[in-house]
Amino acid sequence: MSNRVALVTGASGAIGRATALHLAAEGAAVAVSWHTNHDGARDVVDTITRTGGRAHAVRLDHGVHTAVPRVIEEITERLGPISALIANAVQWPAFDADEIDGLSTSLTVNTVGPLALIDAALPAMRAAGWGRVVVVSTDIVGQPMAGPIAYATAKGALETAARVLAVREARHGILTNIVRPGFTLTDKVLSAPFLGPEAVAAESEKTPTCRICTPDDIATAITYLASAANGHVNGQTLSLAGGRELVRG
Repeated sequence: MSNRVALVTGASGAIGRATALHLAAEGAAVAVSWHTNHDGARDVVDTITRTGGRAHAVRLDHGVHTAVPRVIEEITERLGPISALIANAVQWPAFDADEIDGLSTSLTVNTVGPLALIDAALPAMRAAGWGRVVVVSTDIVGQPMAGPIAYATAKGALETAARVLAVREARHGILTNIVRPGFTLTDKVLSAPFLGPEAVAAESEKTPTCRICTPDDIATAITYLASAANGHVNGQTLSLAGGRELVRG
């Protein structure tokens, strides 16, 4: 990733933070996007710069699509043209929200928002003849579970768009792939009403690896897909659920 600029959305959180640090360790300059957790983003930037890396924190609200050009311009001015875009940011649904209202909001933030950002980053990638896009989805798109419809629907729509991008943009040297984390050890998963510690323990018992996913597991996979080491993987969906999808029940 030397001489590459990577944008990691939602990089102030667990998965985004791990991904930003992994990419920086491989030599990338990293744009760390945040929405509400500025302190978390600054900590990621400070961690990278203390070891000689380059990083810049930028505020990004996926619900305000008109702000995307400004965000891209700021990153380009501070670090250079974006070479790799990791669409990781997510807005979890309000569990007491009306189903249809929740769906509309989730599609706006979790589908249209990332696509607007990707679309704005593509011209620089095309001009360079090289680019990588990695969409962070969720394993419940392939293995539905009881819970809010909005989140899974929005992620499923984003996956479809990513596969279209993979077909359309590969001729420009831009490879697009999807990663699907399963249950992941983050604070949000542990505190979610339909997950929590008991669900994590139960899923660990049912998973062939006898544990659930960690942010570092996800970051390692993303870093490969976003780097020059990946020369031909395109349009693929990588499950990071430890083989859980192979086991019934």
